[in-house]
Amino acid sequence: MKLWKTILAAAVLSLGAAASAFAARTDLVIGIPLEPPHLDPTAGAAAAIDEVLYANVFEGLTRIGPNGEVLPDLAESWTISDDGKTYTFKLHTGVKFHDGSDFSADDVKFSLDRARADNSVNAQKGLFAQIDKVDVVDPATVKVTLKNPQGSFLYNMGWGDAVIVSPKSAETNKEKPIGTGPFKFQNWAKGSAITLVKSDNYWGAPVALDKVEFRIVPDAAAAVPALLSGDIQAFPFFDPDSVSQVKGDPRFHVVIGSTEGETILAINNKKPPFDKLQVRQAISFALDRKAIIDGASAGLGVPIGSHMSPASKDYVDLTGLYPHNVDKAKELLKEAGLEKGFKATLKLPPPTYARLGGEIIASELREVGIDLEIIPVEWAQWLDQVFTKKDYDLTIVSHTEPNDIDIYSRKDYYFNYDNPTFDKIIAELNLTSDEAKRKQLLGEAQKILADDAVVGFLYELPKVGVWDAKLQGLWENAPIQANDLTKVKWTD
Repeated sequence: MKLWKTILAAAVLSLGAAASAFAARTDLVIGIPLEPPHLDPTAGAAAAIDEVLYANVFEGLTRIGPNGEVLPDLAESWTISDDGKTYTFKLHTGVKFHDGSDFSADDVKFSLDRARADNSVNAQKGLFAQIDKVDVVDPATVKVTLKNPQGSFLYNMGWGDAVIVSPKSAETNKEKPIGTGPFKFQNWAKGSAITLVKSDNYWGAPVALDKVEFRIVPDAAAAVPALLSGDIQAFPFFDPDSVSQVKGDPRFHVVIGSTEGETILAINNKKPPFDKLQVRQAISFALDRKAIIDGASAGLGVPIGSHMSPASKDYVDLTGLYPHNVDKAKELLKEAGLEKGFKATLKLPPPTYARLGGEIIASELREVGIDLEIIPVEWAQWLDQVFTKKDYDLTIVSHTEPNDIDIYSRKDYYFNYDNPTFDKIIAELNLTSDEAKRKQLLGEAQKILADDAVVGFLYELPKVGVWDAKLQGLWENAPIQANDLTKVKWTD
């Protein structure tokens, strides 16, 4: 009898060990090319902030889903008044911030009032411009009254810039972010990695992963060996030029998806000689989009002629307005009194698409007489010099924020563009909820930007994702700048 008990006990232990050995993993290392300047989505324009924190650490009243849809988040439901100006949000109860403090309607009021305040540092302050007042009805109910109806209000509340923060931790979120999401911040090893761990007190559906490390890999050449060795299991935003090295390998899943990333040659519209329409048009005619797409995105980018994603139902194809035409570009420069050309600077941030695209564009503009000095800058420099101080001639960047054509109407925006007709269309768009009318207005807005050659419209940034074939739940497309891990899990 003792022998049989010993055998049975050994068998149970063996089965337990086998089950443990075959249990799905609960850790994940994700490679990201850019380190965030800080960790507060409500105080910075860098996409890298949301790519780590959106939906993982911080949550908003609403959230944007993988197909660009608006979903409930901290607000479980809402009602809209007949005049379209008052939104009453019913909030989830029992929600806590990661520091243990309770979430309530007071935090919503604080966050929205803070974002729209005169001294706000929110990079997307315009999202909150239509808010007239925010009232706390009770701890689980908040009422937001708008100055005018706004068709995009619920969508706007789903941006990373609109996440809800606590008054207790708002000022320290840049270094120690505290939200209500399914993951909480554990550590930031500057220059190396940001680590999140599962929150045991999350109010919603629990996540499958216990620990996620966002490993910073700025060198695209280092991504492939990191994948092949298993050191990093996923690159949601992979270098297009490296796809050929892993495509066809059954260990990996390669996905070519769409983004909201309008990749542009940004132009300082008020700085001579770029304040002349002929000069900006000449630049547009000098650009060979196919050569740029082939050289900077491995041929995977989709050409654009204005500021709208080709994946959008409201997209208007204006790529034919400025076909590659060197002679036409030279003719326009002559009309502008610049027959002999001129010199300018091109400031390039770190992403591969910018550095590679910059070399190609400099060559193309040189062909028409525009001699560019290429100045590589780090992201912090770009945000300071270009985005904030407008100290630049030309630059290349992908605007990955969703449905952001309104940025051209902002008077303090780095394009330095000013067109009252365009501004009027955007103002009307903000008051319009009718889909047919919105489509018409968006079409008119796209046409004005193309006619004015505000920037050199290049292509829509492709989302190239490569990850372990046993991983499920990573987004194939990028309707917003995010790496949402709430549905990510390992399969056996």
